[in-house]
Amino acid sequence: MDTTYEQTFEHFIPLEDFFRNPEKTRFQISPDGAYLAYMAPWEKRLNVFTKSIGSSQEWRVTNESARNVAGYFWGSNNRIVYLKDKGGDENFHLFSVSIQGSEERDLTPFDAVTVQVIDELKDLDDELIIGMNNRNREIFDAYRLNIITGSLTLEAENPGNVTEWITDHRGNIRLAIATDGVNQSLLSRRHDSNEFDTIITTNFRETLQPLFFTFDNKDLYALSNIGRDKSAIVLFDIATGREKELLFQHGDVDLEGLSYSHHRKVLTSYFYTDWKRSRVFLDPETASIFKELDRKLGNDEIVIVSQSKNETLHLIRTYSDRTLGAYYLFNSTNGHLELLAEIGPWLKEETLAPMEPVSFISRDKLTIHGYLTLPVSSTRNQLPVVINPHGGPWVRDSWGFNPEVQFLANRGYAVFQINYRGSTGYGRKFWEASFKQWGKKMQDDLTDGVNWLIEQGIADPKRIAIYGGSYGGYATLSGLTFTPDLYACGVDYVGVSNLFTFMNTIPPYWKPYLEMMYEMVGNPDTDEELLRSASPVFHVDEIKAPLLVAQGKNDPRVNYNESNQIVDALKKKGVDVQYIIKENEGHGFHNEENKFEFYYAMEQFLKKHLQ
Repeated sequence: MDTTYEQTFEHFIPLEDFFRNPEKTRFQISPDGAYLAYMAPWEKRLNVFTKSIGSSQEWRVTNESARNVAGYFWGSNNRIVYLKDKGGDENFHLFSVSIQGSEERDLTPFDAVTVQVIDELKDLDDELIIGMNNRNREIFDAYRLNIITGSLTLEAENPGNVTEWITDHRGNIRLAIATDGVNQSLLSRRHDSNEFDTIITTNFRETLQPLFFTFDNKDLYALSNIGRDKSAIVLFDIATGREKELLFQHGDVDLEGLSYSHHRKVLTSYFYTDWKRSRVFLDPETASIFKELDRKLGNDEIVIVSQSKNETLHLIRTYSDRTLGAYYLFNSTNGHLELLAEIGPWLKEETLAPMEPVSFISRDKLTIHGYLTLPVSSTRNQLPVVINPHGGPWVRDSWGFNPEVQFLANRGYAVFQINYRGSTGYGRKFWEASFKQWGKKMQDDLTDGVNWLIEQGIADPKRIAIYGGSYGGYATLSGLTFTPDLYACGVDYVGVSNLFTFMNTIPPYWKPYLEMMYEMVGNPDTDEELLRSASPVFHVDEIKAPLLVAQGKNDPRVNYNESNQIVDALKKKGVDVQYIIKENEGHGFHNEENKFEFYYAMEQFLKKHLQ
């Protein structure tokens, strides 16, 4: 990178500082409060380490050099359980290892099989409830797993239509969610030996999402939008199959969850996201802990990520839109707060850009929310802009630290993240407004957002790019295809190009949802014209802006042929297209050196076409 380029930006930050592995992250505390576990780099990959609280004893317990450990948790006071896949294929194996790094065991040594953790069984050492698709790749049976011996005991065999298993507070599988593709049923049984009975059936547009049982294991706390637009927290009567009581709701957004004390058996808070995450306390003790943490830690967002079993030691994570934050150990008995690690101390908050909530009105009168991040010290006038649609698509962008956004803002670009129709959290009507609108009204929302930025005078209409991953990659291709004069260039990261081949290459364990996807996206047999009109690969003649494509060869969600198709078609047409494909990655790049290569290519690409 030439010096003159670096000197054009105030507070220029090296690319690697945004995307490098943290020194320490993902802290968890052992149930007895005697040890900490965390992830840190070894051989350029994030591995699990443990340390004794109050002493200098420390151990590396995993030895992964090919790929980061995907996740971990405490299986008991003496053992760590962790997940890893091969090259991003998402066929996760579950391993256990002692806290000193010995006696490692592959608990699910099966080829082309993936595992789900259903219940960590906090009250039972050395046992878990897991889901596994070893018998049939499309469905998951439930097993009780011993993390010392590796023994598996079948807890519930999937009849072919169950998509989720749910345990009560004793660790017994009492509920299941089944689907016929478009209708969802909640099933219940009293004991392990009983058959499941159907309690309630709804179309997938109306959902009852179990959260957890009441503390007497009789009724159910659940998120429900049945008979309402916004999801609320309700008390549900399992015996009658009816909503017993509406507990909590918000007028403008969906509620997201309910927290409780495992030790004291009380509800503690519920939470939701409007422009940022908010919580409402239900328990004086929890409110008091957060009040004390607010006093000690200032304005950063605070999350309790882990607790000792007796809930006296708490692992705290802080963050904001301009900092990755830090981990702290808090003793609520004596009020002692200890800094464990800053996650990205090389990034200085004052040099990073604030994330501003904004909204605009779409052409068909929907209110569309989003976030605008402007370069530090910018004039808010005629800026180069990167439109950054999120993946999913049925998720949402939220306020918080985003390394991609901060990197782009540091390079002088305004970044606009738009929660287009279908983004979750804004109610059922807003979600349903996205059905069969890939490349249509969903794309119009992005276009309307671009035009709003131009009307505000913020965007230079000749210097607008679009970049996204997964569905955001599809939106990038759609933007260059269906509005070819709007964007100066685009970056497609593991994006869909052909809705027909996308539907035909989904992972086998997505098959139970296929009929639902047909209603939400389109059916290749009955909606052929719709899907063809919305698939960028069939309209490459419209693309004239330069394109950068990045793809993992082992991607199980968006098959790498999605990228091959668009790249081959554009090359035949003579359009400038740059292609990065990695043999050891899946749905997005995780290895540090691959991230560096991709973002460096993006930096040079945007510099060439937007500066």
